[in-house]
Amino acid sequence: MNPNQDLPAINQRRALHIWTIEMLPLPEKAYGNFFEEHCYIILHVPQSPKATWGRSSHLHYWIGKEASPEAQGAAVELVQRLQESLGDQTVQHREVQGHESDCFHGYFRPGVIYRKGGRASDLRRAEASVYNLQRLLHIRGRKHVTATEVALSWTSFNKGDIFLLDLGKVLIQWNGSKTSISEKSRGLTLTCRIRDRERGGRAQIGVVDDEREDAELMHTMEAVLGCRGRNLHAPLPDNRVSQRQKTNVRLYRVYEKGKDLVIQELATGPLTQDLLEEEDCYLLDQGGFKVYIWQGRKSCSQDRKAAFSRAMGFIQAKGYPNYTNVEVVNEGAESAVFQQLFRTWSREPDPRKHRGMGQSLQVKLDVGKLHSQPELAARLRMEDDGSGKVECSQRELPDWVQVGRVVQAENHLSPLEPPAPQVWCIQDLRRQPVDPKHHGHLYSANGYLVLYTYHKLGRVQSILYLWQGHQMTKDETKALNCNAEELDVMYQGALALVHVTMGREPPHFLAIFQGQLVVFQGNNGDRGTGQPASGTRLLHVQGTDAHNTRTMEVPARASSLNSSGTFFLVTADICYVWFGKGCNGDQREMARKVVTALSENNKETVLEGQEPPHFWEALGGRAPYPSNNRLPEEVSSIQPRLFECSSHKGCLVLTEVMFFGQEDLDKYDIMLLDTWKEIFLWLGEGAGERKEEALSWGCEYLKTHPAARSPATPIVLVKQSHEPAVFTGWFVTWDPYKWTNNQSYKEVVEGSLGPRSAISEMIVEVNNVKLSHWRRNSRVDPSALTSRRGSQDSPENELELGLGGGGRRDTVTNDSGCISSVASGSLPREQLMHQAVEDLPQGVDPTRKEFYLSDADFQEIFGKSKEEFYSLAKWKQQQEKKKLGFF
Repeated sequence: MNPNQDLPAINQRRALHIWTIEMLPLPEKAYGNFFEEHCYIILHVPQSPKATWGRSSHLHYWIGKEASPEAQGAAVELVQRLQESLGDQTVQHREVQGHESDCFHGYFRPGVIYRKGGRASDLRRAEASVYNLQRLLHIRGRKHVTATEVALSWTSFNKGDIFLLDLGKVLIQWNGSKTSISEKSRGLTLTCRIRDRERGGRAQIGVVDDEREDAELMHTMEAVLGCRGRNLHAPLPDNRVSQRQKTNVRLYRVYEKGKDLVIQELATGPLTQDLLEEEDCYLLDQGGFKVYIWQGRKSCSQDRKAAFSRAMGFIQAKGYPNYTNVEVVNEGAESAVFQQLFRTWSREPDPRKHRGMGQSLQVKLDVGKLHSQPELAARLRMEDDGSGKVECSQRELPDWVQVGRVVQAENHLSPLEPPAPQVWCIQDLRRQPVDPKHHGHLYSANGYLVLYTYHKLGRVQSILYLWQGHQMTKDETKALNCNAEELDVMYQGALALVHVTMGREPPHFLAIFQGQLVVFQGNNGDRGTGQPASGTRLLHVQGTDAHNTRTMEVPARASSLNSSGTFFLVTADICYVWFGKGCNGDQREMARKVVTALSENNKETVLEGQEPPHFWEALGGRAPYPSNNRLPEEVSSIQPRLFECSSHKGCLVLTEVMFFGQEDLDKYDIMLLDTWKEIFLWLGEGAGERKEEALSWGCEYLKTHPAARSPATPIVLVKQSHEPAVFTGWFVTWDPYKWTNNQSYKEVVEGSLGPRSAISEMIVEVNNVKLSHWRRNSRVDPSALTSRRGSQDSPENELELGLGGGGRRDTVTNDSGCISSVASGSLPREQLMHQAVEDLPQGVDPTRKEFYLSDADFQEIFGKSKEEFYSLAKWKQQQEKKKLGFF
């Protein structure tokens, strides 16, 4: 690369740009194809201001596994020059073939193709020979699919992956016996992309799911690859990194001391943002899985230019693999992945500048707006304003409600009036109804089910909340989940299940009770009593309106008070309403509403500093308590993240989907959407038994998160086709009718393939296939091989192979397991000329009768050799065959 060469022009209206290290732009049709001996530069410029993945640009340099050191050095130099031109709002990445970041894979749907070579001649050949080629691609991956060009041989195959034999006009996808339906489906998507994008839709696709049933395709594969051996390799080991391996994070300060580079360890996880100083550069090591360099806005330019070299030096010193991913971020342009390595993260370091934020719930909520603008519902964590009703269980269903659906009855239920309210408490491992008078009174040693029903766009929707107290036993927790599953079955899997932990209730759950949620300590004893036994109790009122208020019982002692809050001190004959000096008018007004419904005792308002003696006596005497003013509200700019969930050796494995959309939710998937304040687990209809592991995966995700996330974070189980607005609102667009035409894998295969006859005809027309491998057991006529050898330098004269055809074909299996037909040149002319299909010998392809003539008979009848005949245009061949009785 010429260092004085001008940088390429960047069109800011295009999302993706790719260049070679010679600064030559790749045509869009070549995006996703990378040569192993080459290096590439990739720039992604975000286009949508509504996008959920931030506004920073991402600049990558990609290294093929056969790339020379000179090519790698040129790529680094070009990235540095582009970075200086683009500015500090750009995240830089180092990518190595086969170990790319999730961000990199997000650009290339449905997959990345690794091609052999990299010289200029290879590039030109790739563009010129899309139909005249022969290659074998090894397809791997779940959400991130890769296709690697491998040797044209059965020895390249294994039982656990997918292989694509690409013959230009014919694409044959062979699915290993151990591959899942999801992997087959994603492999087929990549195969179709090759057909449509590289071949203009003019190639035919064949799929081998069962070698015995797909004999014609197997015959074609054996003609190219040689005889299929009896035993293939076992599935390759799964080397994906588990979530546990990503847990450990260490932060280092990087600076120069004289001529020496110093890397000083500062902290281990969980990390806090205030560790990063704007004058310095830091290195963050995520368990050897990935290395980050953070550059403060006032760090020197020399440190910035050395970022990648310092990261690679650290990787070598630690003994990490050379392919370890590196990400360089600048202050103010950190990626969401980097931000979530810290306990909290704010775009603005000084939270005082954000006073007044987080108050959006204090305005009157417009239910219609929440339903029509799901992004607003998602941000506010409110499905509606909580004015709907709570439905009863199947045992108590009135006669106008049928199993699995709510039926509107003329005299019972109007379109705007959900059923009467009901809440269940788990007692003796069974659910028991709670008296409506005490619906908002929960106990820390119990679990509760709340089935909330509302109307959205003319449909009845339901959310089942599973509230878990801190003092519940394991058996009670298990009973809570079992009773929830029973209700879900009654509603045919249409319920959204929200797991809520005491003290971490989401806004919508609080809104259901209109600010009257009170959590007492202990067990409620007899069912439905609602109120605790007599005695002194201290309750802390937390909130400012009906949508965000909860009241929690705390130890009845003076040290539990706080000047920024409001409290109720309930004794046998009086209820004190205590207002701290730091509380505001909204808090006081909400406390007055709550105490009216909570206690029938005489009420007395007490201001901090004016307490009567009896007040302190009830608390056991005076004691110090926090007297600080209200803490500033936590401001978080964390972006939502979507992951595919799977398990390997009992450990959770996550694959992040960047730039996600609804199309990334596949019916065979279990997906985890992390919005920081809540965890959503989306369950595809075809996920099968893995659905039972979803809740435990959500818990493991929180437990192993590098930022030490709270295990009490709400976990929401969302079923396909029953997604609430608080989930769909995190997606840029959402089509509620997308799942109405949800095809099975078999239907997708049938829809992707052309008619069987068209595939057979295309196989017959593969005239330019250059056979690279023949085995002794191959049943192709030796004379045909001789003819091919004599003309291998002339593509126009290559011999058309007897690789398939329409009509009847009877195949046999030889001793070595090869599928074959009657050999070329083995039948007399009398059995072939002027014969009907039903009169042909077994195994003869009726569309290629002439192929089975001996060379001498063929020369005598056609007046030319087989080589000369097959070099003619197809219409001329058909004309001669009709005239001579071979059509």
